[in-house]
Amino acid sequence: MEWIATLQGKVVGLDTTPLIYFIEENPAYLKTVHPFFEAMDHGEFSVVTSIVTLLEVLVHPFRHGDTTLAQQYRDILLNVEGLATILLSQDIAEEAARLRAAHNIRTPDAIQMATAIHEGASFFLTNDARLPSLPRLKMLVLDKLKTRPQNPE
Repeated sequence: MEWIATLQGKVVGLDTTPLIYFIEENPAYLKTVHPFFEAMDHGEFSVVTSIVTLLEVLVHPFRHGDTTLAQQYRDILLNVEGLATILLSQDIAEEAARLRAAHNIRTPDAIQMATAIHEGASFFLTNDARLPSLPRLKMLVLDKLKTRPQNPE
């Protein structure tokens, strides 16, 4: 996939939804997200996400008593090389507040994007088309990548 090649050597921010699609093998998105996580696993680029991702992905398994799924999420978010789960810091919180003020986005989204910016990401993989691309953080929206591969630069 052409868009994955453009991520070579970069830092990519990761929103929660692409991870859910990958772990739970969502048939509508698996052909798009699987190559992304495979490339990450091969060290082609590094991925960062906020601890908010852990909070969001554990809700469904906790609600349904699915300890196996909960552990799969913990394993990938806390133990996979090439994927860093970043704790919320004062700097990230302040950047998130700036993003909320400027773009009127929800707090979890602002934290995710601020984490990516703080960690030097150039791209942010999401499926939320409402999130704004910024001069220093280009949105990669799965629905757009899925329908027609494109160069994100």
